[in-house]
Amino acid sequence: MKRKITASYQENLEYLKKELGTDESMDMICLEMEHADLRMAFFVVDGFAKDTALTEIQEMLARTTEKELRDDPLRALTQSRIPYIEIDTEKDLDEVVDQVLSGPTALLVEGITEVIIIDTREYPVRGPEEPDTEQVIRGSKDGFVETLVMNAALIRRRVRDRTFRVEYVQVGRRSKTDITLCYIGDIADNKMIEEMKASIQKIDTDGLPMADKTIEEFVFGHHYQPYPLVRYTERPDVAATQLFEGHVVILVDGSPSAMVAPTTFWHHLQHAEEYRQKPIIGAGLRLVRFVAVWASIFLMPLWFLLAEHQQFVPEVISFVGSEEEGTVPLFAQFLAAEVGIEMLRMASIHTPNALATALGLVAALLIGEVAIEVGLFSPEVVLYLAVAVVGSFATPSYELSLANRSIRVALLVLTAFFGLGGFLVGTTLWIFMLVRIEKFDTPYFWPLIPFNMRALRDVILRAPMPLKNRRPTAIHPKDPDR
Repeated sequence: MKRKITASYQENLEYLKKELGTDESMDMICLEMEHADLRMAFFVVDGFAKDTALTEIQEMLARTTEKELRDDPLRALTQSRIPYIEIDTEKDLDEVVDQVLSGPTALLVEGITEVIIIDTREYPVRGPEEPDTEQVIRGSKDGFVETLVMNAALIRRRVRDRTFRVEYVQVGRRSKTDITLCYIGDIADNKMIEEMKASIQKIDTDGLPMADKTIEEFVFGHHYQPYPLVRYTERPDVAATQLFEGHVVILVDGSPSAMVAPTTFWHHLQHAEEYRQKPIIGAGLRLVRFVAVWASIFLMPLWFLLAEHQQFVPEVISFVGSEEEGTVPLFAQFLAAEVGIEMLRMASIHTPNALATALGLVAALLIGEVAIEVGLFSPEVVLYLAVAVVGSFATPSYELSLANRSIRVALLVLTAFFGLGGFLVGTTLWIFMLVRIEKFDTPYFWPLIPFNMRALRDVILRAPMPLKNRRPTAIHPKDPDR
């Protein structure tokens, strides 16, 4: 239920003080003043206040005379006496409380039945540095930060289309998290935009502790399969490229990642570096990347199958197999190695940067070498595991690499228990799972299934930009031609 502002200045003041907890929270400021024979009060969060702006506003109020505010004080204050661009009014006191907690400053004035909202917030922010997970040799070195307004500006700098829209939504009963949907109105599908917006507005939770990841789980579903349905990027140029294709970019305040939706499986295999080189070089890089990704999924289960069933090994690759089997069965070696790699990954995340190199040396030299010498691991297991791990690291999308790793373990288990049949059935089920995924009328495995030759060519090869004159049909762009 809304609580309207009343004619009593003191009643409004006491209500805002109580709801904002100005007497209990050290960072919540209520500054009471008197200018032009009128009582006034600023409400602001100390850490969000832009001191220079508030100081200038106070100086202007101090020079304001009673005559200037006599006829229409609200109009005089908002249009001439408060020197600020982002200024608004609000009649609902509960909405005023939410606004102040989000960062803007509220000005309560005696005799005015509206509260003046001044957006003087200035969040603590780091510089837009190049993200660690999406580095390029040549290209822009700026990346998204944790501040929503700056992230939107980094995209708008690259997208100057007059139909580019940044729509604002607030989610979370308690967190009141700011979210924006960015899209180009002349390109993006209206039905998709409305469905996405409605899904976000239906989110009913008290807060978004994991920011964009929470949004993904509420909006896109498919909780029981490991593959990501949105593409995360920390690069504004990548986000702008996706906007020109017809995607929607979702920004969440407090997160340095942008969510690109809808996406297919193949979107997660693209990298900006491929488009920073000549087309033939970019095509070569992409093919190498594809080989690495497929190796990260299939190499270990396939080698295990051939090592355990030598009758399937062709003469040309007769060297495949385990010459030194070790004291532990191959299947147990692989599982132990997978768990060990995951432990090292977790350890590297929690290890200070100064010790990360030492951790890598210990893992590579001591653990691997000693494990082989004592017979715990065979050399071939370490070799193929290393190739699979390199393939995971070569996957552009971190979320996709984790999903592929889980599929690799599942295929390994099926192959260990059911041999060739388990490997074939597991691979078939994996393909069926990807084919069945669909969100916002976009098939996840397009353009392979359903088949589209032109689009598949662009997936496999990095085509020259003059030839990329069509947008992906799977996301239903209003303007299919570039």
